[in-house]
Amino acid sequence: MNRLRRSVALAALSVVLGAGAPVTSALDSQYVLQRYALAIDAVPVPKNVVFTYTVSQLGPSNIEQRHTIYRSGPEVRDETLAVDGVALARKIVRFSRRDDRYAVARLAPRAVAYQILFLRSSKEGPRYDYMFEVTPLLRQSGASTDRMTIDGSRFLPRVLHFQTNGSDAKGTGEVVYAPFGQYWMPVLATVDASVNGKPARERITWGDYRFPEAFPPSTFQPPRPLPPASPQP
Repeated sequence: MNRLRRSVALAALSVVLGAGAPVTSALDSQYVLQRYALAIDAVPVPKNVVFTYTVSQLGPSNIEQRHTIYRSGPEVRDETLAVDGVALARKIVRFSRRDDRYAVARLAPRAVAYQILFLRSSKEGPRYDYMFEVTPLLRQSGASTDRMTIDGSRFLPRVLHFQTNGSDAKGTGEVVYAPFGQYWMPVLATVDASVNGKPARERITWGDYRFPEAFPPSTFQPPRPLPPASPQP
C-alpha cells in the first residue's frame, strides 16, 4: 500500500512539472486512469492567451470565418479578420464575458460522472496512447462524450469523441488537443450532424497560441462613442 501511495505521489509530481517518463511498453489501464485523474485536476489554465481560429460550416447556414481571440479569464476580445475567404478591410471587434467552452478541464469526463472502460492502446511515436469507452452515469441532454483517447506522455485527453442528440440536431464529432508549453489546448473540432433532416458539418481549427504576461487595459474596453457633432449654423 505504501508503495502504491508513493508511486501515485510521484505521478502527481511529474504531472505538475509537465514531465512524462518514456515507456517501452503499454502501461496498465488502471494506472493510466490514476495518472489521468491527477493530470486533469492539475492541468494549468493560462491566465492570458491569444490565438487564431477558423470556423467552417456547411449545411442550413454556410459560414467561413477567421478570428483572433484575446482572453483573460472570462474577458474576451473577438476580432473577425476574414469572412468567406475574403480579408476584411476593417476588422469587426466584439467584446464579451464567457467561459472557455473547449477548455480541456471542462470537457474531460470524470469517474464521478462517467463509467470509463479500457478499449485498447496504440503506439504513437515514442509514446503510447490509451483509448477508453466513456458512458455517462446519468442520462444527459445535448452533447456527451462517448470515447476518449488519453495521451501517454501527459496523461491528458488527446481526443474527446462525442455524440449530440437534440430535438432538431443529431450527430457525432471530436475535439483534438495538443501541448503548447505547459498548457493543453484545443487544435481541432469537427462535427458531422443532421439538422432538421439535412446534413451539416462544422470544422474549427485553432493555432498561433501565445500566452502574454498581461494585456493593455484597453484590450477589453470597447471604444467610447464619438460625441455628437454640433449643429452647423
